[in-house]
Amino acid sequence: MAETAYVALGSNLEQPELQLQRAVDNIDSAPHIAVSACSRLYRSDPVGPPGQPDYCNAVVAVNTTLEPIQLLDALQSIENAHGRVRSVRWGPRTLDLDIILFGDQTVESERLTIPHYQMHVRNFVLCPLLDVAPELELPDGTALQVMVDKLGYQGLNVIAESYPWI
Repeated sequence: MAETAYVALGSNLEQPELQLQRAVDNIDSAPHIAVSACSRLYRSDPVGPPGQPDYCNAVVAVNTTLEPIQLLDALQSIENAHGRVRSVRWGPRTLDLDIILFGDQTVESERLTIPHYQMHVRNFVLCPLLDVAPELELPDGTALQVMVDKLGYQGLNVIAESYPWI
């Protein structure tokens, strides 16, 4: 049975808008994964070491028959194909794909935490998520809209209204 999951996308290297657009296409063409909705494209201030370029961010809703760890493996394979290098925590990257929610499941493992452990403090995740799932409630019952209202849109700029973005 298919489950709905939400994946956050981010990039600040090598044509970020193009990186994200290609990533959405790669996710949608991966076995057992279908993109069902895509947020607007946002530009955001970088989190992490200073001196980085701004990020482009989006969220996609996917329907998948994969288990959470299998979805993670598929997403990491796409990141690797985009030249992702994991050398500096929160450093610049060609592509970052994070599972932020997977149905109403909670997962705590060495490799994966769902809901994403930082989503509640990242408006560059919550605001695009609101685009694709405005009525969403988190597994703990918190309404997504309440979280967005708390964080707001500070530091975010919409740079494309609908997918495809470029």
